[in-house]
Amino acid sequence: MAGGGTSIRKYVGALKDSTTVSIAKVNSDYKQLDIAIVKATNHVERPAKEKYIRDIFMHLNSGRARADVAYCIRALARRLSKTRNWAVALKTLIVIHRALREVDPSFRDELISYGRSSGQMLHMSYFKDDSSPDAWDHSAWIRNYALFLEERLESFRVLNYDVELDPLGTRDVDTTGLLAQLPALSQLLFRLISCQPHGSSSYNTIIQHALSMVATESVRIQTAINDGILNLVDKFFDMHRDDAIRALDIYKKALKQAGQLSGFYDTCKTIHIGRDEKLLTIEQPPASFLQAMEDYVRDAPLASKNQAVLAIEYNRKPEEEEVSTPPPPPPQVSTSEKEPEPEPVTEVVPRVEQIDLLGMDEPTPDTSKLDQKNALALAIVEQDNAPKAASGSENVATSWELALVTAPSASENVATSRNLVNT
Repeated sequence: MAGGGTSIRKYVGALKDSTTVSIAKVNSDYKQLDIAIVKATNHVERPAKEKYIRDIFMHLNSGRARADVAYCIRALARRLSKTRNWAVALKTLIVIHRALREVDPSFRDELISYGRSSGQMLHMSYFKDDSSPDAWDHSAWIRNYALFLEERLESFRVLNYDVELDPLGTRDVDTTGLLAQLPALSQLLFRLISCQPHGSSSYNTIIQHALSMVATESVRIQTAINDGILNLVDKFFDMHRDDAIRALDIYKKALKQAGQLSGFYDTCKTIHIGRDEKLLTIEQPPASFLQAMEDYVRDAPLASKNQAVLAIEYNRKPEEEEVSTPPPPPPQVSTSEKEPEPEPVTEVVPRVEQIDLLGMDEPTPDTSKLDQKNALALAIVEQDNAPKAASGSENVATSWELALVTAPSASENVATSRNLVNT
């Protein structure tokens, strides 16, 4: 019964392909392209013939108009969104993947533009073909494959270059660029490792064809990460603490993913993937180096913005201390020169000007009623009378806070002293 159901599904799939080709022949403008897309992504459960893929790529080369490229992308997106068959979906993704690798970059740019305007065509989180247990396994792999291709486009947006064409792009990047690019490459490698097949999908010929391209790209991605990590380590011991913390997290994640990639390569070798490709041999650095990086993070200097704040506070402090230092009293007028008018000038005015500041050099009156009612204010004034302690670098705000506290008591002392003089 199961074999009969499979035969019926294959017959229905072949009928759909034939009908779609007949409709494409009636199309006026892009008849050849429509036919090539249908035949390259048909329901037959084996890899597409190369001549149909080449016919598609002919409409995507640099000499074609952008309208042709846009139409091809819309046709592939329509094919991908309407199907519930794993073979059609997978072969459509393979066409897109190969186009990203082999044709003019205008296809990639147009694909990104289409995703921004019409929604992400590679978003296939809900795709499933539950016609058989094997189709269920294949659907799971297809979902991961689509996520990898989607992340491939996203990484280009962050890196601003194609890591497949330029794997050495991280070799001479500055610290800010590395802290932005390495996480994007790490996420791309994560999606790639997730394409490791399981169950019956490990032995499907179409999946193996796609997996061989994924394994080849892993070499370029890991090379870019390795060069970026070497560049990052070279700058690490000169970083401020916040950058060093981020760099250490990136480094630890790279070590973990290197081990996962080794497992991915082992799986590929068991199903004879990458036999003709030179896969990477990944070696882990010594644990002592990681310990040295962790030790540096604990003692790393603060970020420059924090140092700037401290510098501003440090520069403000001498000015405040200068204000709090009472100026020398005005010169005394000799009583022998001007005896008729000495008392209003020489006795009253100098006292008012000295007390009008912070009162740091003024002796504390013993008979002040306000000082007896406010013992806390007296305690603070006694601490502030030690100007050497206020010149430390621990708390810049202390001088103006004490000025706010001591100013009222100083003014009251002026009134008291005036009363004493008048009496």
